[in-house]
Amino acid sequence: MNDRVTVSMSGGVADVRLVRADKMNALDAAMFEALVDTADHLKGEKGLRAVVLSGEGRAFCAGLDMGRFAAMGEGKSDLRDLAARTHGQTNHSQQAVWGWRQLPVPVIAAVHGVAFGGGFQLALGADMRYLAPDARMSIMEIKWGLVPDMAGTPILSRLVRDDILRDLAFTGRIFSAQEAMSYGLATRICDDPRAVALEAAREIADKSPDAIRAIKRMLNNLSIDPGPALLAESVEQMKLLGSANQREAVRANIEKRAPRFSDE
Repeated sequence: MNDRVTVSMSGGVADVRLVRADKMNALDAAMFEALVDTADHLKGEKGLRAVVLSGEGRAFCAGLDMGRFAAMGEGKSDLRDLAARTHGQTNHSQQAVWGWRQLPVPVIAAVHGVAFGGGFQLALGADMRYLAPDARMSIMEIKWGLVPDMAGTPILSRLVRDDILRDLAFTGRIFSAQEAMSYGLATRICDDPRAVALEAAREIADKSPDAIRAIKRMLNNLSIDPGPALLAESVEQMKLLGSANQREAVRANIEKRAPRFSDE
């Protein structure tokens, strides 16, 4: 689609690759745009049967680009109206994740290296997640004084036990592929997740496309209305962005020191 995401089609399977390998596929403005545009483009792709989403280089996706965090620490964060619903029930950054849920065909995320913060939420947008044995994940937003706001909360609420979700969100701790499996966040652990995901996608592509699409519609409709949760993510994030404690969280991480928070 551009210099951030590539798509190759074969036998009804779209092989979607994040290709910002030098930055561990971190999410900058161009990456967000590419993810939204790619999912939107694939909706109209004739003959599409399944999608595999993966990252080139050392990681699936390391999360938000460090340049954006540096700007936050200097009080220059993007304070646009996150509550504005630009894509139905979502804003633009949420659509980078939710767009994969909206695709009419199954999406498999093949995760290696790290999937942190926004990168973890991107993996959640897939129907299934295949992890390398040494993959690591984190709901890392708390490290930066923020909340997960890329559609992660309505998806996580269906996958993870409530107390586990709170533990991961409150601490931001990094967890292993094996832990992810025990929490319900991994579908399979495999030595080469992309190869296994492509094989599974080809198997799905051999099934009746009408039945596959019907199954995804039914399973998507099992969930409660995600609208309030998606909006709540945005409202809470807007309150935090640029606040004194959020800027201090960013500065402390960049300066590699203990944060000094105040009771606002």
